Amino acid sequence: MTLHTLFVCKSCSAILDHEEADDRAEGNQLFLKLLEAQKNNPIYGTLNIESVGCLWTCVEKRSCVVTFVCPQKYTYHFVDLTEDSTTELLQFSQLYQESQDGYVLPPKLPGTLRSHLLARIPPTPEAIAKT
Repeated sequence: MTLHTLFVCKSCSAILDHEEADDRAEGNQLFLKLLEAQKNNPIYGTLNIESVGCLWTCVEKRSCVVTFVCPQKYTYHFVDLTEDSTTELLQFSQLYQESQDGYVLPPKLPGTLRSHLLARIPPTPEAIAKT
């Protein structure tokens, strides 16, 4: 089975400086809400959700940042999210996992995610050649 991972920046915050980020940071709160929603709905059980110290997007003053990655698939980087983005992110995870190459048409992005998409990065050429 292919491993689909959602990385959540736990230090993202619109109110706390990066050095001061702690459990109150919005990124950490989003991470916890995602884990809780996943636990309560087994359909999302195949998604690996991991917190990371920093996704280096706060330099651009963007809060609550997540990245979807999977070998041989497009990578998606979403910014300026809130705890309310939990359902939309998990809905997107289903579309992402069901897609052979990870490409999800922009009109299919759930809710407001389209306006929060900062980057969609193609798979490496070696991965494309193997598919």
